[in-house]
Amino acid sequence: MQKTKFSQEYFINNAWNIDDLRKITKSNVPSIFYDYLIGGASSESTLKSNVDDFALWELKQRVLSGITDVDLSVHLLGNTHKLPVMLGPVGFAGMYYKDGEIEVSYAADKMGIPQCLSTFSICSMEDVASVRKGPLYSQLYIFKHRELTLDMLERCKKIGIDTIFITIDTPYTPVRERDERNGFRASPVPSAKMILSMLSHPFWSVGAIAHGVPKVHQVDKYEKLGSWIMEQSVKLGREIDPTLTWDDIRWFREQWKGKLVVKGILSAQDAQLAADAGADAIVVSNHGGRQLDPASSTIRRLPEIKNALGDQIEIIFDGGIRRGSDIIKAIALGANCVSLGRAYIYGLGAGGEKGVLRSIEILKNEMEPALKMMGFKSINELRDAGPEALHFLPNDLGYKISTKLILRAINNGLE
Repeated sequence: MQKTKFSQEYFINNAWNIDDLRKITKSNVPSIFYDYLIGGASSESTLKSNVDDFALWELKQRVLSGITDVDLSVHLLGNTHKLPVMLGPVGFAGMYYKDGEIEVSYAADKMGIPQCLSTFSICSMEDVASVRKGPLYSQLYIFKHRELTLDMLERCKKIGIDTIFITIDTPYTPVRERDERNGFRASPVPSAKMILSMLSHPFWSVGAIAHGVPKVHQVDKYEKLGSWIMEQSVKLGREIDPTLTWDDIRWFREQWKGKLVVKGILSAQDAQLAADAGADAIVVSNHGGRQLDPASSTIRRLPEIKNALGDQIEIIFDGGIRRGSDIIKAIALGANCVSLGRAYIYGLGAGGEKGVLRSIEILKNEMEPALKMMGFKSINELRDAGPEALHFLPNDLGYKISTKLILRAINNGLE
């Protein structure tokens, strides 16, 4: 059947980059959830530098290589995946599309890549595991009440999850101005502004209440955490233990016999401490610019972390991925794989499974020709080449960054 000019599929198919998907999501979902997704801490300078600092490096071109096919597969956490990407944990993903985490699971299976669920998932891990065919990971926190953490670990074991991502960079809550203005996660009771924002998107509202009152079903069984999404998110956030030390990571390692990934590393020293505590992998991450601000971008810190760790444990990179070339740069600078966040949620908000598929296809379609023009037949060849596959441009950074910021301001003004 011919697609109408204004159908959801038409807009998704005519999204040519990740930012096109973001614009569709902006029109599809209430502003409170859109702002939560795109926002960062304080001045949002870390959020911006995560994206802009990729301009520090350029891809090194090679010619007459005769390469016609490239192998984008990688080996990560004991499994081989078709692409060097995973769909990382994003809180409230199910609020961007009905059964959002399940829609993400369908897309991940079709693309042959892993998926990691957030503790703040709208769909429960049990529901997602019932449809997931490929590797499913779970992201957790160490809570003040350790029995809550231990119970979640038991649930993971029962459904066959063998890899846990433990997030360590969120013991304190910074000022996130967009959320503060919207009153998001500030109170268990919705404000009038929230309600109006939701009602202004009737199609979204129908999907959001399809299963009744919106809930964080991941923690539905814990009655003390509340009975609906706002109450649950506030109480669950307050459960995250701010007194954690590396001794607590060693304690967690003793409790969990599967693979352990420590998420939230931004220094070589902490990377080594994570390895010493028994981590199988780390995620180089500043929580998408949502915690310490101003802090370094993740791409700036990746080389020193790789130099410190060598091949002791695997490195997953997170932060600012918007182009296939960003993935190539992260792999060359030491990552085994990258974790997507906003990039695929923009696809989810644009159109569920189809939108997520489109976001991954966009990145894949940018990676393939770039690798050919760089003279690499595979991701493994790129990793072996390392930083030599790139040009480092510290002297040009000021010009490049300022130009990008000016263009971004112009584009935002035209939206």
